[in-house]
Amino acid sequence: MALIEFDHVFKHYPGSASAAVDDLNLHIEAGEFLTLLGPSGSGKTTTLMLLAGFEAPNSGTIRLGGNAIESLPAHQRQIGVVFQNYSLFPHMTVAQNVAFPLSVRKQPAAVIADKVAAALAKVHLQGLAERRPQQLSGGQQQRVALARALVFEPRLVLMDEPLSALDKKLREEMQLEIRRLHRELGVTMVFVTHDQSEAMTLSDRVAVFNHGRIEQLASPQTLYDAPANPFVANFLGDNNVLTGALDVGASAIRTPGGQWLQARLRRAAPNGDAAAATLCVRPEFLRVGLNAQELGTSNCLNARLLDVIHQGDHWRLVASVGGVAEPAPQWFAKVSPAALPSGLTVGQSLCLGFAPEDAWIF
Repeated sequence: MALIEFDHVFKHYPGSASAAVDDLNLHIEAGEFLTLLGPSGSGKTTTLMLLAGFEAPNSGTIRLGGNAIESLPAHQRQIGVVFQNYSLFPHMTVAQNVAFPLSVRKQPAAVIADKVAAALAKVHLQGLAERRPQQLSGGQQQRVALARALVFEPRLVLMDEPLSALDKKLREEMQLEIRRLHRELGVTMVFVTHDQSEAMTLSDRVAVFNHGRIEQLASPQTLYDAPANPFVANFLGDNNVLTGALDVGASAIRTPGGQWLQARLRRAAPNGDAAAATLCVRPEFLRVGLNAQELGTSNCLNARLLDVIHQGDHWRLVASVGGVAEPAPQWFAKVSPAALPSGLTVGQSLCLGFAPEDAWIF
């Protein structure tokens, strides 16, 4: 049995034209790290608040360990929560902040002291117990919030974009810290973010939200390599897109310029060969050449180079694809230094190619 079950859950806010959470069905396994990913307003934070008990559904059932909890007050759910702004008490020391969940549960002082010391050790803050939050860095405050959420040994920890206020380097360090804690403690974690890289780094599975619904629920690798639809393909990672008419038999689309491009067909077309289709290909799968003969594939698009950007371990090429649609779409290619054609200059013509197995048709 799943640890957490959402069964046909709806949440609609008064005055809103659409549901914040729309017929949500979701099972979360014990011990897994699940990330709720999506753009602003997609329903991911509302889902977390429903699980935490800070919001109540209009209908549907939420179960924790097989027991319905949608009517249970938040403080009775035994769930640890890490908020976006940490919500530390400024007048309390680090130790007092971490001890707070135990104090309100009337734990003995000796037990509190032992558990606080153990929680601070888990997040590597043993020497900072007597400091106040304002004396800590952002990363240290985040660790205090984590320790407070873990100190009473909950079955479930919820995190609402807890790393969004940190700079890039510190955010990446905290991602590794959260991965370590999850691996060592085995506690179930549900994490909300709009950062696709964060979701890919942390998660066992990712639920991609859009308009209150889950577009796809899968492992990070499956989401990236086999997205269910163009929304998932575009939201998770960089993606190049063009539209055309579908030829089911050939697993190909015909561009407005009359060119045929082959790729993997994601699912059968509902309206036959005449259906409109979208082709998606990741930038790292594009091959770049000065002419089609160099590329060794029939999937070649003529393009004009708009920019060449050095990004350390690869070059990012920006190109305007011709003969497809007006205005011409911009495509991006990630090219290793060794694969970059010599003598490329902005404004020149080139060819973008890709293997059929490296692209999807939706």
